[in-house]
Amino acid sequence: MYARPAAATAAAVLGATALLLPGSASGTQESPGKAGEPLVIAHRGASAYAPENTFAAIDLADDMGFAWVENDVQRTKDGELVVVHDDSLARTTDVEQRFPGRAPWKIKDFTAAEIATLDAGSWFGAQWAGARVPTLKQYLNRVENNSQKLLLEIKKPETYPGIEKDTLRVLRETGWLDRHHVTHKLVIQSFSADSVRAVHEQRPDITTGFLGMPAVADLPWYAGFTDQINPTHTSVTADYVAAVHALKGAHGKRLQVSTWTVNDAAAAMRVDGFGVDGIITNNPDVVRDAVD
Repeated sequence: MYARPAAATAAAVLGATALLLPGSASGTQESPGKAGEPLVIAHRGASAYAPENTFAAIDLADDMGFAWVENDVQRTKDGELVVVHDDSLARTTDVEQRFPGRAPWKIKDFTAAEIATLDAGSWFGAQWAGARVPTLKQYLNRVENNSQKLLLEIKKPETYPGIEKDTLRVLRETGWLDRHHVTHKLVIQSFSADSVRAVHEQRPDITTGFLGMPAVADLPWYAGFTDQINPTHTSVTADYVAAVHALKGAHGKRLQVSTWTVNDAAAAMRVDGFGVDGIITNNPDVVRDAVD
């Protein structure tokens, strides 16, 4: 079980949050931290300490004082959007035991009702037994109840044609496409430039991010439909961050950089030195302490 350190306890008491600047997933952490430090985003929730993409992980991130969480969205056989990272259920649920004859256990081959019966916590530890795979609607409602903010990743859109439209529909149905949410609480990202562009074309007001590290010469093209370039921390450099920052994104504001997945203090300090706007991490407490 995760033992919350004193720094995290203080942050929870103070209600540490982050203010989203329009057209970006980055801003100034209100407390603790200094002005201009990178935003710390809990990757799949506080996933170093609780099973990823579950209520437990986002609730723990909230308890630790982190406003921003990241998740992954995919689509079931019957069209329901669910929050799972892998396109197979095998790693993070008991699907192999529950449905042994249905390898390779792809999400697209299971109904939402079948997935709802799976244990998505025991793989991480016995204390998490019984955790469920949330639907996107359930997840959004939980994030809203926690007064958190969401960096939503559309996974494998090539596997799920039209998933951008489906995602926007669920966001609309749960109240996440009003002006307040769109301006302050929501960013949509993907590894697929076509998917990011589809979101931008359907809802130009939404802040979007591209996961990857395009060539500097190609950045102006990406800036036409995205607000962020979000590369892995092992590839990003200070020069690359400067090249991104030199351009304006789709909403006419400085193109920004959130890097992933940074899980130790040394890496956090290194990318902080590069001037990144956000750090996506499984260990948000470690990163916060390093850059604070």
